[in-house]
Amino acid sequence: MTELTTSFTFNSGITLKNRLMMSPMTTRQSFFDGEVTQDEIAYYTRRAHGVGAVITGAANVQAGGKGWPGELSVADDAMLPRLHDLATAIQGAGAKAILQVVHAGRMTHRATLGGEQIVSASAVPALRPDAEIPRAMTNAEILATIQAFGDATRRAIQAGFDGIELHGANTYLIQQFFSPHSNRRDDQWGGSRDNRARFIKELLKCVFAAVETYADRPFLVGYRISPEEFETPGIQFEDTLWLLQKLAKTKLDYIHISLNHYDRVARTDGYQAKSILAYVQAAIGGQIPLVGVGSVRNRHDVKQVLKHTDLVAVGEQLLFDPDWATKLVTHQDNQIVTGDFKALFEQQRHQFSQPLATFLDARYHSTPNI
Repeated sequence: MTELTTSFTFNSGITLKNRLMMSPMTTRQSFFDGEVTQDEIAYYTRRAHGVGAVITGAANVQAGGKGWPGELSVADDAMLPRLHDLATAIQGAGAKAILQVVHAGRMTHRATLGGEQIVSASAVPALRPDAEIPRAMTNAEILATIQAFGDATRRAIQAGFDGIELHGANTYLIQQFFSPHSNRRDDQWGGSRDNRARFIKELLKCVFAAVETYADRPFLVGYRISPEEFETPGIQFEDTLWLLQKLAKTKLDYIHISLNHYDRVARTDGYQAKSILAYVQAAIGGQIPLVGVGSVRNRHDVKQVLKHTDLVAVGEQLLFDPDWATKLVTHQDNQIVTGDFKALFEQQRHQFSQPLATFLDARYHSTPNI
């Protein structure tokens, strides 16, 4: 079985010192325009020790793709100096720096966009209480957004990051184009499964073209994906397996399976005999590196994930236990922070910057949307 301390080299040539990655998490610590703050740099640097790579929270590729206040931005060259500072700080702590890039699509609000109407593949609102009706993107806007991901890739290279992760999960715009719920188009961008995947196909072409043109060193590209949707109609697990087969044949360095728990079982009939990760491993394991995530808190969890994947991403545990990876690597398991995350937040809230503390307070005191 794979040991968490063994190094891993991606096809791009990037090598991680171990199999542990910091998962991308929302922190809302950027300035109003998306520029990196010193609090943000300190937050990531504190958690970079021990892990092989840090995947930042989502950075929007266009102003119209901003998902929330305090979100990182890679939408303008003006962001480059501070993005460089962030990448350098993460690398200085011993981890590779990966910038997650995103367009929120319909998963945002007019207020966040300065009054502009939100956009998506079609004029269909998300199924959530505060959802707004988006405007269907024009063909020109679709092409411009694809180019924006290419431009964001170029900026990540110039800022000194080791790679990017395309946020094709959590119902943001990339996923919205593939979903039959959010994409009701009848042109070349919608309808059939092939057409709904066209946005992803063209996006990857643009991103890899930017890497080929601008990267003067190894630079990786990963892709995060959500396995299924709750909406009807929505992405079923068999749709995801179909897409994964397509993605496995591209130049992607890894696929990151977004789950709230690593042993989650699919909702789709016919795929409930084993975990989602086990089915994904059977479908594309060995063809492309896999990253597992979801409620990983201790050595046992890491071992369970590595039965089906090549790497393990860890989120909330690192939020409250910044030295978690170092403790694992040095076999100080008895020092690992345990307990309910809400209780841990109450104990540690003074350690977080005000924007992050406010965000976490709302998160841990809200009613779960089950």
